[in-house]
Amino acid sequence: MFKKILIANRGEIACRVMKTAQKMGIKTVAVYSDADRDAEHVKMADEAVHIGAPPAAQSYLLPDKIIEACKQTGAEAVHPGYGFLSERASFCEALEKEGIIFIGPKVKAIEAMGDKITSKKIAAEAGVSTVPGYMGLIDDAEHAVKISKEIGYPVMIKASAGGGGKGMRIAWNDEEALEGFARSKSEAASSFGDDRIFIEKFIVEPRHIEIQLLGDGHGNVVYLNERECSVQRRNQKVVEEAPSPFLDEKTRKAMGEQSVALAKAVDYQSAGTVEFIVDKDRNFYFLEMNTRLQVEHPVTELITGLDLVELMIRVAAGEKLPIAQKDVTINGWAVESRLYAEDPYRNFLPSIGRLTRYRPPQEETKGGITVRNDTGVTEGSEISMYYDPMIAKLCTHAPTRLEAVDAMADALDRFEVEGIGHNLPFLSALMQHPRWREGRLSTGFIAEEYPEGFGPVAPDAESVQRFAAAAVVLSKIAADRNAHISGSRFPTAAGGKKVVLVAGHTVKAEISPLSTGIGVSLEGGPVLQVETTWQPGNPLAVVVIEGKPVALKVQPAPGGFRMRQRGIDVKVQVLSPRVAELAALMPEKAPPDTSNLLLCPMPGLITSVLVKEGDEVQEGQALAIVEAMKMENMLRAEKRAKVSKVLAKPGASLAVDDVIMEFA
Repeated sequence: MFKKILIANRGEIACRVMKTAQKMGIKTVAVYSDADRDAEHVKMADEAVHIGAPPAAQSYLLPDKIIEACKQTGAEAVHPGYGFLSERASFCEALEKEGIIFIGPKVKAIEAMGDKITSKKIAAEAGVSTVPGYMGLIDDAEHAVKISKEIGYPVMIKASAGGGGKGMRIAWNDEEALEGFARSKSEAASSFGDDRIFIEKFIVEPRHIEIQLLGDGHGNVVYLNERECSVQRRNQKVVEEAPSPFLDEKTRKAMGEQSVALAKAVDYQSAGTVEFIVDKDRNFYFLEMNTRLQVEHPVTELITGLDLVELMIRVAAGEKLPIAQKDVTINGWAVESRLYAEDPYRNFLPSIGRLTRYRPPQEETKGGITVRNDTGVTEGSEISMYYDPMIAKLCTHAPTRLEAVDAMADALDRFEVEGIGHNLPFLSALMQHPRWREGRLSTGFIAEEYPEGFGPVAPDAESVQRFAAAAVVLSKIAADRNAHISGSRFPTAAGGKKVVLVAGHTVKAEISPLSTGIGVSLEGGPVLQVETTWQPGNPLAVVVIEGKPVALKVQPAPGGFRMRQRGIDVKVQVLSPRVAELAALMPEKAPPDTSNLLLCPMPGLITSVLVKEGDEVQEGQALAIVEAMKMENMLRAEKRAKVSKVLAKPGASLAVDDVIMEFA
């Protein structure tokens, strides 16, 4: 077994690999860029080597830097994680020449499966069901349109060396094929150093289901059942689960056996994933094979009890797989939510900055429920514009799907993140969505259910009552605290009538002391027993209402609190009846008019300005391209207008709401 390995990656996956290596008694080496000098993976490793400037192309994507770090530290093997160099055959070859073991598949498999065009040809030869498409090289955008017409719209335009949603576009007509080809080619070149593109038929209402594989150097390959990854946004997975709520045993077996056949065709060794799209009739089609560890591997680990990273390391060291296909089981259900540094209220655009508060829920197994959080940050960490926006993967495991979903909802309620925009409100709201809870999914789920984007969830009647009951108790605790400031003890009323304002709803409440907790009566109803250990200043309040715990994010606000839970974000005021009467007479302040401005919706780099001063632009016309976290974002005109000023030039780094141009 190896004595020391180097992890050629960063963030949560580097920390994840280190945990297993340390459990196995293996020393670890981290590599880091200037931006990651104080990163968690650097602190966690036994040794760390600086490899360059913040852009990945000047650090994490340089094989020579990684190899030199191995030589410098005596690392015998390299685990690549995912992304970066994990599927680059030339990197694997370079390591082999230096006598350094690559903890992953062999060069042959990486070359065959890492290239999506070649992999589809091999899959077809191995008897794997494939999607109709054009696997040859595409000359230019006009050629892409011609091919798209022949296949039949809609089509998927994809980077041959792609992954993680980069270099991928759906085209429904000639115009979208022209633009999609250009954007995919540009993203592919910047993200992977390989701008080859292929086109295939886009299956309408598909489900994205993948099979986890493990192979060793002794001819053994097993499949570890499936993961459902249909909840996606911009072709990037957001929530995954294992097993799939859609597959039956017959389909699962067929997909698994075809995946094993494909793996054996390329002598696959290590962990790998075969991805399929599955239609409503459970017909499945090969999408691609990822010759690396997947982001969503924890859900497979939770339902099988296997440590995939450990098995990868053991296979790389020449050991046989310790399991056969008959040993693989499905134990319970697991759900994974990806926490991204992106603002759901701004159409999920990337966000950067410092984590002023980062308190994940406690990792534990209790009452049959497991909570796991794979992360690479701590409170105070800086979220950089240079890398992928995912900062954590929260997982729950339970005996049944709905129990796992409810456990996830509760864990998300207790997850505290401040300082950046993040998608926790969306993930939390999603756990309550009827279609998600029923398992009626497709890769178009988010686009179909949130066509206008995501906004704060309007509280229903039950939520209003819950917020009101919690608010009057927290308000009383805060008032009691204030009455004892500076050693002066002023008696506070034991109870009293209050008016609670919750998102336009008015709730009359009365509070009274109980032997245990505080009594709250809403709208003259029965007295509810409410208990909490919350103290003023704590941003998380766990309030027990009639024996049921409710976790709320709480911030002070005039007359009450800002409260957040499960996608609901409201100001809750607790007032005396007289103050409530006066408050109803106060006018509301109108927001400033920014309709004549193009504002930068995210922190990023202006790569192109597509219009000039004096131009007349039409609704939907492309105005500028902003690159952030390895993705290109096209900014378009919302209405017909004339460009009066262009204030940002290509190459400029902009913050959120910086003005790019003005309109007359």
